[in-house]
Amino acid sequence: MPQLIIGGAGMIGQRLARSLANQDLILADVTPPPPRPGAICLTTDLSAPGAAQALIARRPEVIYHLAAVPSGGAEADFDLGWRANFDASRALLEAIRATPDYRPRVIFSSTIAVFGPPFPDSIPDDLAPSPRTSYGTQKAMIELMLADYARRGFLEAIALRLPTIVIRPGRPNAAASGFFSNILREPLAGLPAVLPVPDTVRHWFASPRAAVGFLQHARSLDLSRLDGRIALNMPGLSATVAEEIEALRRVAGQKAVDLIRYEPDETIARIVASWPENFTAARARALGFQAETSFEQIIRAHLEEAA
Repeated sequence: MPQLIIGGAGMIGQRLARSLANQDLILADVTPPPPRPGAICLTTDLSAPGAAQALIARRPEVIYHLAAVPSGGAEADFDLGWRANFDASRALLEAIRATPDYRPRVIFSSTIAVFGPPFPDSIPDDLAPSPRTSYGTQKAMIELMLADYARRGFLEAIALRLPTIVIRPGRPNAAASGFFSNILREPLAGLPAVLPVPDTVRHWFASPRAAVGFLQHARSLDLSRLDGRIALNMPGLSATVAEEIEALRRVAGQKAVDLIRYEPDETIARIVASWPENFTAARARALGFQAETSFEQIIRAHLEEAA
């Protein structure tokens, strides 16, 4: 049976598809997924009428639901965020429920933005979500909806609350967190970068390599071990922007650091201030999920994959 990657044109979706090479894959996205040998590539909007039913017509046994309008985009366009994030997800789950004798595993890419301040020094696994952004609210609601559909036996489900993923290749996107990648990626390529927040900002990070590893591990995990609590805080690295920049200095030298200029952006600063800084991620670690332990590892992973 095939596996479906919704968000197959995105950075994580493409990397996941490469890791699943030689398997029966369906890649779907609102922009055309890059052609891949043996894969079916579809351009579709999951929120459009009939789109979800068409995607599951081949009854994929595993569905990686990675597609979303990111944080900055969902905050800037309220209607788009709810339609593309929540409404599209409900359409997918309803299409699954309406398909007889079909119970796939849905692996949902959630976010640490489901949590909002005030935060403890390190967020434990039992802290209740309290999002302060539309994006975080949409993701939290999808988590609850998935848990209910799984409880009713319509599907299997696991939601992975991903750290901010750095270093993202390519061009900046609409994510408010994009600068965390920009201030490393551009200087490593000899290009200038803008830092919109103070370097004292602390955040929770993992690499694209780790994110793909999370998704792969979720595919084979015994979900009975979740005991109905399908949402997991993924492991990561807690670091300040200053520590991020210092790791850049150690890897690429002062000339790279000198390409970063500070230009405050109150909107981005407000959004980022509503996000958590550190997690125990004890449940996920006990279940075998792993991530980097230093920013130098994250930077060197990026350089290895870009070589």
